[in-house]
Amino acid sequence: MTAVRLWIETTYHPAFRYGGWAFARQIDGAVTAMAGGERNISAGRLELSALIAALNGAPTGASVSVKTAGPGLIAIGRLIAAPPEPGSPDAPVEDLDLWAQLLTAAKGRSLVFQPAQRAPQTPAAFLAAWAEVGQDKAKAAGRFVAAIPKSNLAKLNLG
Repeated sequence: MTAVRLWIETTYHPAFRYGGWAFARQIDGAVTAMAGGERNISAGRLELSALIAALNGAPTGASVSVKTAGPGLIAIGRLIAAPPEPGSPDAPVEDLDLWAQLLTAAKGRSLVFQPAQRAPQTPAAFLAAWAEVGQDKAKAAGRFVAAIPKSNLAKLNLG
């Protein structure tokens, strides 16, 4: 089974309903990273979109370790690990289109979510800064998705 390490962070401005996300994915020592952002979006929809984007590059059958400082992403991980019965109070009622995409992206992969700290010089802090870039780009020009340049990835210490 292929081991995938994934770090993901989001940032959101509730008053103006725009936000950004960033992730770094390590597969067999190779690191790829992306950042993005959206306008006119809810925080939950932003987190689901970010997780879908991050999982889409993971190989089927992979064991995926997801590290994040985002409580919303940790909550999503709990729902994936123990899906509630339809109609139960814990079942999602919003963004069902993205939940369907996320469950499809997660299918065939073992996901484990772990909390991280946004302390200086950590992957969470690095990705939070890139999530802010995605947020700013989305605020100015709408939907934004781009790879994080390799020159910047060289500064990322995944430990």
